[in-house]
Amino acid sequence: MRDTRRVAEMGYIRCFGAGVVIAAIAASALPAAQQAPAEGRGGGGGPAYPQRRPDPAMVERGKAIYGVNCAFCHGQDTRGGDNGPSLLRSQLVQDDNNGETITRVLQSGRPPIMPKFEFTTGQITDIAAFLHSFTINSRDPARIRPETIVTGDPAAGQTYFNRKCASCHSPTGDLKGFAARFPDPRTMQQWWLLPGGDGRGRGAAPGTRVPVVTATITLRNGQKFEGRLMRIDEFFVSVMEPDGTTRSFPRAGETPNVEVHDPMRPHKELLRVYTDKDIHDLTAYLVSLQ
Repeated sequence: MRDTRRVAEMGYIRCFGAGVVIAAIAASALPAAQQAPAEGRGGGGGPAYPQRRPDPAMVERGKAIYGVNCAFCHGQDTRGGDNGPSLLRSQLVQDDNNGETITRVLQSGRPPIMPKFEFTTGQITDIAAFLHSFTINSRDPARIRPETIVTGDPAAGQTYFNRKCASCHSPTGDLKGFAARFPDPRTMQQWWLLPGGDGRGRGAAPGTRVPVVTATITLRNGQKFEGRLMRIDEFFVSVMEPDGTTRSFPRAGETPNVEVHDPMRPHKELLRVYTDKDIHDLTAYLVSLQ
């Protein structure tokens, strides 16, 4: 009663109601183990958001995947872009640990803006690690957009190009005038990291060819069907033949036999090994291909 009178004298009962005060007094009498923790979301004595320390290797892999598939809409720093919201303070991302909450969004999409993605479980876990690598607190400094992303060494970029890309591409052939096809180096960088207009808001740049993933399906009797790969998972595979006919087949293990022909496979393999320096240097070199 003495505590109640003391609080009343301070004016809290008049402002908040006796019920709130009594509840507050009761909470203060609880053992320390039953009281709200000082740290964690909503705690008064520590960080207001989850603090994680993801594996650096996973962060780097996730950064590469995110940069190609998500940064165009959500920003390189996850704080939002021209076409998508910030992920930095997203409740969905904060509730996530290893990709379990973001998986359903990535696999189903959010039509009509966000498409669905066919990421593997490992890729989603890497993306989650990258998203969790950003430390946030009650104050988030305004995102400063750099004047240009062209900060690399063109000579080093040319050396990297000659070593990794020249077997398929030529600055005097398919890449002649490459940079002139893009109004913004950011868009050009998104394109060369994983070329193609793939329904993720980028579209094909003028003069660029959209790569098509095809597949050959061989049935038990030896009959084959070939065409553009429309869908493949553990249960079904579908292709669209050149005449527009769609063929779908149920899958049971290795039956039918499916051979996927992905012209972007070399690019996808490089995504896991690019360093930030490689990306900046190669972008600086490609910008010179006017």
